[in-house]
Amino acid sequence: MSALDSHELTVDDAKRQRVRAGGLLLKLAGIAALLAIWQAGVTFLDVPTYILPTPVQVWAALKSGLFVPLDSPTGFYIPIASTLANAAMGFVIGSILGLLIGSLMAEFRSVETVLMPYAFALQTLPKVAIAPLIVIWFRFGNGSKIAMAALLAFFPLMVNSFTGIRNTEPERIDLMRSLSASRLEIYARVKLPSAAPFIFAGLDMAAVYALLGTIVAEFLGAQRGIGVTIVQAQAVTDVAAVFAALIILGTLGILVHLIIRAIRRRIVHWDERGR
Repeated sequence: MSALDSHELTVDDAKRQRVRAGGLLLKLAGIAALLAIWQAGVTFLDVPTYILPTPVQVWAALKSGLFVPLDSPTGFYIPIASTLANAAMGFVIGSILGLLIGSLMAEFRSVETVLMPYAFALQTLPKVAIAPLIVIWFRFGNGSKIAMAALLAFFPLMVNSFTGIRNTEPERIDLMRSLSASRLEIYARVKLPSAAPFIFAGLDMAAVYALLGTIVAEFLGAQRGIGVTIVQAQAVTDVAAVFAALIILGTLGILVHLIIRAIRRRIVHWDERGR
C-alpha cells in the first residue's frame, strides 16, 4: 500500500470518527431535551405521579434497583440475568433453526414450496394470542420463555438467510461449478459468505425479538424476570418502577444491537454498509 493510500485511509477514518462523535452529541442533546420537557410537563401540568412520574422519581427507582448487591432480591440484577439467559437460549435455538430452514428453502425449491406458506402463516398470527398456548405446552418457567423467544427469533433469520442465499451472484456460482465444486462447497464458500450481510441483519432483529418474546412469556407466568418485575410494579401502582424496568429493557436492546453490529464489522468486513 502506498503512502497516498495510507493517507486517504487515515482521512476517511478521521471523517468517520467525526461523524460518529457528532451523532453521539445529537443523541445526548435529544435525550436531555426530552427529559427537560418531561420534567417541565409533569410539574406545570400537575400530572399525578401514579399516571406519569417525573424523571427524578424514575431515576430514584433505577437507583434503588441498581445500586444494590448483585444477589439482592429487591434489585434488578436477578431479573435481568434470568431474562437475558432465557432470551439468549431462545435466540440461539431460533437463529439456528431459521438459518437451517432458510438455507434449505433457498437450495431446494420443493422445500420452499412446502414450508414457506406455513412459515408466513405462523408469522402473521399474533404472538400474544399464541403465548398462552406456549405456556400450556411448555409450562410456566424457563421452558415457555425459551420457546417464545425462539419462535420470535426464527422468522427474521429464515427470511434473511433465504433472501441472501437467493441473491448470490450467478457468475460466482457458475465459476465454482466450472471448477467441479460440489453443492455443499458452493454453499459454504460462495452462498453463505454472500448472504452474510443479510444474515447479520436478521440476527440483529432476532436478538431484539427474542428479548420481546421472553418478556411476553414472563407477563403470562414466570417466577422471575424483568417482565415479572413490571407486573409486580403494576400491581402496586409503582409507575416509576415500571418506567425504570422499561429503561433497562431499552438499554439492553441497544447493547445487544451494538454487540451484533460490532461482530458484523469483524466478520463481514467487506460490506461498507455495516460500518
